[in-house]
Amino acid sequence: MEEYRQGIVVACVSVYMIACIAVGLWAMKRTRDSGDFFMAGRHLGAFVTSMAVFSSTLSGFGFVGGPELVYRMGMSSIWMVVCVTIGYTISFFLLGKRLRLFAEVHQPLSLPDVIAARYGRQSTRLLASIAILGGVVGYLASQMKAMAIVLRSLIEENTVLMGLIQDHSLLQTLLLDASGTSVTMEATISIGCVVLVFYCVTGGIIASVYTDVFQGLIMIVAAVLVFLTAATTVDGGFTEMSQTIMADDPEAMGPWGTLGMIGCLSWYFLFALGGAGQPQVVTKIMMNRRVRDARTILPLSMVGYTVSALLWLSIGLAMRTLVLQGAHPELESSGHAATAFLQTYAHPLLAGVVFAGLFAAIMSTADGFLSVGTAALVHDIPNSILGRPLKNELLWARIATVALAVAASVFALKSGISLIALLGAYGWGIFASTLVPAVAIGLNWKRGTPLAANCSIIAALCVNLSVLLCEQNGIRLPWGLNGGAVALLVSLTVYMTISFFSQPHPLPKDVEMVMDV
Repeated sequence: MEEYRQGIVVACVSVYMIACIAVGLWAMKRTRDSGDFFMAGRHLGAFVTSMAVFSSTLSGFGFVGGPELVYRMGMSSIWMVVCVTIGYTISFFLLGKRLRLFAEVHQPLSLPDVIAARYGRQSTRLLASIAILGGVVGYLASQMKAMAIVLRSLIEENTVLMGLIQDHSLLQTLLLDASGTSVTMEATISIGCVVLVFYCVTGGIIASVYTDVFQGLIMIVAAVLVFLTAATTVDGGFTEMSQTIMADDPEAMGPWGTLGMIGCLSWYFLFALGGAGQPQVVTKIMMNRRVRDARTILPLSMVGYTVSALLWLSIGLAMRTLVLQGAHPELESSGHAATAFLQTYAHPLLAGVVFAGLFAAIMSTADGFLSVGTAALVHDIPNSILGRPLKNELLWARIATVALAVAASVFALKSGISLIALLGAYGWGIFASTLVPAVAIGLNWKRGTPLAANCSIIAALCVNLSVLLCEQNGIRLPWGLNGGAVALLVSLTVYMTISFFSQPHPLPKDVEMVMDV
């Protein structure tokens, strides 16, 4: 079967791509209005919602970016994995019941709709929408880059495909670099963008959440099988891996990895508390049928994520060990850790299934982010400025989906952030720092005021933008501090301080009743 490895992998991915088109067309029939496009009609069951919640958190960020971070930084990124599971608990404790009740009372199409109802200010809705757009571009860029790396690897490793491309002058011009031997990132990002846009434009969030069920189950099974494969690839298993890596770099296998204590603790703070500000997660809380479903969704999501994260750790450790031992050539970049392991050491059928699952993860997660960003662009910003929704909102939503996908593709190529996981962390940081105070704190604390919410969002955006500009110019925060964690700390301080010292804001009766539950 080994001689058919590349054919099996390409076949699995091709079947999945065809399935994406089918799901998109099926979901299009169920997408009758903007409520279906953005909120799936609020008829999702607990199991579907739980799969959608954990799948939208892992995706290409974990499948490609996780092993990349472990390969490069050692145990540092384990703090992301542990903290995200804690973040689920915090998110559901703060928002699981209350956000679903808001959805029942106000019938929102987006998270900024909830924010507008809570604070009674269109300016707060506008600022939250701008913040969401910024985070969506960062997160989508990480998904696009992950898809591009995997596609390029699959094409270049398949001698038949490469031969066809090299023999066709037009394909060679469109896909290959000047040497004619390597596929360009621009080409693979463009291919991924086209498939993603078709899938998202036709099906909206309905296509995303139902694909999440398939994707989530694949991730859980594949993660376990990949973990077992990684454990047997190196003689001596994970004990030998840790000893080999420690001999090369003792810090890498320490509790803080090469990032250091302060950097890891900043990730801990950002990923634990910041989960309550992730719109791709919290909006799904508003999609399930019943409020009490949160009791089932939380444990299922945590178990699914924890098991799937085995892939994150095992591939990174195995590939770094194999390279150090000379059993595998040095990687072109750390971002190739996952693809190199699957194409070289995993059983061909397992590799094909995992690659298909990876594309499922990227596609459905990107669809979720596109739906969140599109809602901000065509629903919330017009409502904030014009005081009314756009005419034919569903049509404009599909147009905006294309525009956002293109913008994210450009950002993935031009941002200068090389690590996929750090692109994802950038998006996570914007969401967390701008939305946690206004949403997670604001829906649980009546003293929070519109002025405090507005100022906290502006402060968070300023800090994130400043950090990004500094990093683009080679200036890094000291001690490995994460910019999103700093922005979250600043925004929380601003929100609490202004709320304490500003005039209390009277709440509408329905909002006060929901907050009293």
